[in-house]
Amino acid sequence: MKPIVSRRKIMVSADGSGLVSQTGGLLLLETLRATGLDAALSAQLERWRPSRAVHDPGKVIADLALTLALGGDCLADIAMLRAQPEVFGPIASDPTVSRPIDRLAADPVRALKAIRVARTAARQRAWTPAGTHAPGADGELIPIDIDATIVIAHSDKQQAAPTWKKTFGFHPMTVFADHGPAGGGEPLAIVLRPGNAGSNTAADHITATRLALAQLPKHHRRQVLIRTDSGGGTHEFLTWLTRPGRRLSYSIGFTLTDEVQAAIGVLPEQAWTPAYDAEGKVRPGAWVAELTSLVTLDGWPKGMRLIVRKERPHPGAQLRFTDIDGHRFTCFVTNTTRGQLTDLELRHRRRARCEDRIRATKDTGLRNLPLHDFTQNQIWTEIVALACELITWMQMLALDGPARRYEPKRLRLRLFAVAARLVRGGRRLRLGIAASWPWAGQLVAAITRLQALPAPT
Repeated sequence: MKPIVSRRKIMVSADGSGLVSQTGGLLLLETLRATGLDAALSAQLERWRPSRAVHDPGKVIADLALTLALGGDCLADIAMLRAQPEVFGPIASDPTVSRPIDRLAADPVRALKAIRVARTAARQRAWTPAGTHAPGADGELIPIDIDATIVIAHSDKQQAAPTWKKTFGFHPMTVFADHGPAGGGEPLAIVLRPGNAGSNTAADHITATRLALAQLPKHHRRQVLIRTDSGGGTHEFLTWLTRPGRRLSYSIGFTLTDEVQAAIGVLPEQAWTPAYDAEGKVRPGAWVAELTSLVTLDGWPKGMRLIVRKERPHPGAQLRFTDIDGHRFTCFVTNTTRGQLTDLELRHRRRARCEDRIRATKDTGLRNLPLHDFTQNQIWTEIVALACELITWMQMLALDGPARRYEPKRLRLRLFAVAARLVRGGRRLRLGIAASWPWAGQLVAAITRLQALPAPT
């Protein structure tokens, strides 16, 4: 068989000039400037700058965050920024990049606090100009999703341990602010833990929640809905959430105990209400009911409601021991007193978006912790959080429509990794993107929006 079209031979040479790759990184650079994150990091990390040091540790950390946002996964990947000083400025050498990490890791408590203070200040500056796109701008509760995940270690790193999934590595606790169906989400805290850390450890849930609440702008800290799976359904954590003066709402998974199963068995048929699907429409084969009055809740916080969902497992699903009459049951508890059961259950089930946030975070540097010492990897997880926040803030401030929901991989393929020609003239630099690139207009418009935002003073 003869081919229909012959393929031209393409000659390759390494003599091009005036070309820049990763042009979309300018989006992230402008987000750094507009939110003041670059200046905040420099100010907070100044104490770790040795005398006569050329490179500011705050800029080194910001450059590493840019590297992860653009797809890097280790310190050495900062080389892709170093190769393009016209866009990213002077970048430290690999040994110089390692030294600030070592200095920060030698004083982890103060170093982590300093980075987190910078993140808090930048978040306030990012949410303010975002207007209605910012979480909580409509007066509704801001969902804060807490979940743990497994990070596999491929070598013997400090505090790496066997996990409950029979793997080896770490078990960090993550906390994300959900931007709702029109947007993505941003990490408020990533708490690094050994691989053998428990899934329902109340102390870790409390620590992660404290860090997350401290990241929110002050006027939003009581406008919060804490969501977790059943790992957070412990007496200690729920008691902490409902302590007088805290004023937090919660929607937390609850273990299906024998008493709960017995209560489900005596529920009359008319007590079940059809459940909603993700679009807010009635879902066939799923129902919701309340069990609060049928279960003894002594010792649990006052005002706690227990809600159960019943559904037929999807075709091919493996039935579990707790499945009754071919139906699968899941429970959650909440202190919300208003709203229909179906709306409360749908609000809780949307916690599953946290899995998308975790996947995106692993695609932005969390998949493998590249350093050996535990404190070094703690600094690394803060840089991962910075990278994810830069992406999310950029989408919130500069993009609209479906692009606000793009995950990192799609952003890199469509916007970040595009090449351009660098033209100098009139004491200015101009990046010329190929007119045939399908997303060139979107990229130019987004950069223009960010450049119109004033830098914090």
